[in-house]
Amino acid sequence: MIVTDAQVHVWEAPSPERPWPDGSLQAKAFVAVPGARPHRAEPIGAPEMIAMMDAAGVQRAVIVPPSPAGDSNLCALEAAARYPDRFRVMGRFDPVQAHARQALEGWLADPLMAGIRMTFYKPAWTRWLDDNTLDTFWADCERLAIPLMLLIPGRLDVVARVAERHPGLSLIVDHLGLPSHLRDEACAPDIQALLALARFDNVAVKACAVPCYTDEGYPFARFGGFLRSVYESFGPQRTLWGSDVSRLPCTYRQALTHFTETLDFIAPADLPWVMGKSVSRLLRWS
Repeated sequence: MIVTDAQVHVWEAPSPERPWPDGSLQAKAFVAVPGARPHRAEPIGAPEMIAMMDAAGVQRAVIVPPSPAGDSNLCALEAAARYPDRFRVMGRFDPVQAHARQALEGWLADPLMAGIRMTFYKPAWTRWLDDNTLDTFWADCERLAIPLMLLIPGRLDVVARVAERHPGLSLIVDHLGLPSHLRDEACAPDIQALLALARFDNVAVKACAVPCYTDEGYPFARFGGFLRSVYESFGPQRTLWGSDVSRLPCTYRQALTHFTETLDFIAPADLPWVMGKSVSRLLRWS
């Protein structure tokens, strides 16, 4: 079984050539962006991430550039170019930038770029969900077959609307659709909203950073009922394991074996799909 982690972060410290959004050259810029904070103080470069993956038993990973560092994808693409058999990138994209539609036209020209990851946890970005700002973006991504990962807590109603209007658009809901502050039973309403999306064939779900949403230690049995509901609703080919390793309260290996060794409701024949085949198929990573 080839394990492909659906979400890791690789980033670099700010520099004069690549400052972070506020122009600061200090690491504190990582917390200067409202609504964002670092997973850890020191950046995680490609060699360190590869070493972490090797130790945990992870063969491949999808790099999701962290939002506090801005919209540049250069660091992530350089990491993937250094280890092309190990990484692909779901890049950040600004839909209101000048010439945004032209930028989308060539988005997948780099074979290491697999799609786009959009984040909607800040008010400025959330407002786009309630007006027509993203209408052409959704349509263009559908036309160009650009897969999207969506960090969209509390707004799964938007995912339903987009999925229905754009049935050819591949949508992957990040972190089970959960706001980051929820734990255990408090997650129930949002999980129910997520399950309602299973009726759309073009919606998949990333079961990512699961240990962060429970106060219980490994093997996180208290959260198991939610995972079973998601798995049974979406099926193995639309349920994607991911670690988000830089924010885990457990070891990388435990995040992996939580799925491979403790979730007995996942059929052995389905496990390779959940652990890598599904995300690889959706992102066209052979």
